[in-house]
Amino acid sequence: MSTTTAPTAPTDPPSTAPAFIPLEANPDLMTSLLHTLGLSPALAIHDVYSLTDPSLLAFIPRPALALLLVFPVSAAYESHRLAEDALREEYAGSGPQEPVVWFRQTIRNACGLVGLLHAAANGAARGFVREGSELGRLLGDAVPLAPGERARLLERDEALARAHRGVAEKGDTTAPDARDDVDLHYVCFVRGEDGGLWELDGRRKGPLRRGDLEGDEDVLSEKALALGPLKFLEREAADLRFSCVALAGSLD
Repeated sequence: MSTTTAPTAPTDPPSTAPAFIPLEANPDLMTSLLHTLGLSPALAIHDVYSLTDPSLLAFIPRPALALLLVFPVSAAYESHRLAEDALREEYAGSGPQEPVVWFRQTIRNACGLVGLLHAAANGAARGFVREGSELGRLLGDAVPLAPGERARLLERDEALARAHRGVAEKGDTTAPDARDDVDLHYVCFVRGEDGGLWELDGRRKGPLRRGDLEGDEDVLSEKALALGPLKFLEREAADLRFSCVALAGSLD
């Protein structure tokens, strides 16, 4: 994972915030972390080699329950993000009536972890969280809380930190220091309980509903891709450092 300096944004965690080793966009490592935390082995993270080629999308088990987009934090992206967020209020939702569970990121370099939590906490994936697991406990504690309290819950969770550290240190490349500036960021797309496509990013003011999905449409459907991930590619067409992974059924 690249470790060049990223643009600083007002919503970035301060330098004094807790920091995690950046998580490599490696499906095996990400799957290992989710299973360690308590997601059923029936689900796994898969590489998505194309968002436009049906023959390559066919390799992903369907339905796909979440799509994680890994992309460079560029000046163009920051300009778009800040302009869009300027029109929105800070999200204050909480409780089981929410269409999605959203976590604000206040831990430096934890965007990969937050993306995985968003993937596992929402839609059909939530039903695959094992009862009594660390992940089940965390989500049970988090759902009733407001966004600020949820963020502090993640900061204090020692089991979550241990599980993340144990996986992040095993990447194919030398792990950056937890305090390094990293210029790649994770965003998660899920289908919410309301049937909408939601963009979940801990650096935003809250969850973003990008549109409606039909009953048989998942996050890799043509409509979902057009509403969300492909817009990132359109904005940053000159930068090839994009990758995608999906949460879907295990191939084992």
